[in-house]
Amino acid sequence: MSRPPSTDLAALGAAISECRACPRLVAWREEVAHTKRAAFADEDYWGRGVPGFGDPAALVVIVGLAPAAHGANRTGRMFTGDRSGDFLFASMYRTGFASQPTSTSRDDGLVLSDIRVTAPVRCAPPANDPTPDERRTCGPYLARELELLAPRVLVVLGAFGWQALLSTLTEQGWDVPRPRPRFAHGAEVVLRHASIGTTTLLGCFHVSQQNTFTGRLTPQMLDAVLERARELVGPPG
Repeated sequence: MSRPPSTDLAALGAAISECRACPRLVAWREEVAHTKRAAFADEDYWGRGVPGFGDPAALVVIVGLAPAAHGANRTGRMFTGDRSGDFLFASMYRTGFASQPTSTSRDDGLVLSDIRVTAPVRCAPPANDPTPDERRTCGPYLARELELLAPRVLVVLGAFGWQALLSTLTEQGWDVPRPRPRFAHGAEVVLRHASIGTTTLLGCFHVSQQNTFTGRLTPQMLDAVLERARELVGPPG
């Protein structure tokens, strides 16, 4: 299968970073970038839409919900700069998808292989809760990213991300069953698109501190999901 030129994904990323389509989200991301958190007072916040990050030939795509206000909204890279990202990238390193176990900034040298991280909503929302209209407005960006990548596996983090992704995929022409598949950790669902092909959704509890600090999601559980993704796409190279 031919893979998309990185310039196509770069153009998509530039469009996402310049997007101002949702007034509430734009106001919030910029307010957070201006007021900052005390621990990051000396840093320049990204404060814009956050593109996907990873291998331009990724066969596996990890899908969250939206950037964190003081994580990706600060660093400009998905799941970078917060505890959730620390947990996620450490697992990607252990399972052979990442060159290093940490992701702290856009210029930290991290390289992802065969995998990419993205979200249905690209701006940090107040209370981590985008509205349905905001998700629909942002949906075409995810649709275009999936069209360019044609990934074979989508690892979906959390029930909210699962529902948001299924809604977006339905609106963008994917054959999503009715009733919709229910989220569960370890859930596995095959979906089809007439022009993109077939992909497998893998459910995973979200990497939020609420789950990781309580043991609801352990490193071994996350590793097992990523190892299943590797089984589905085959060995590196």
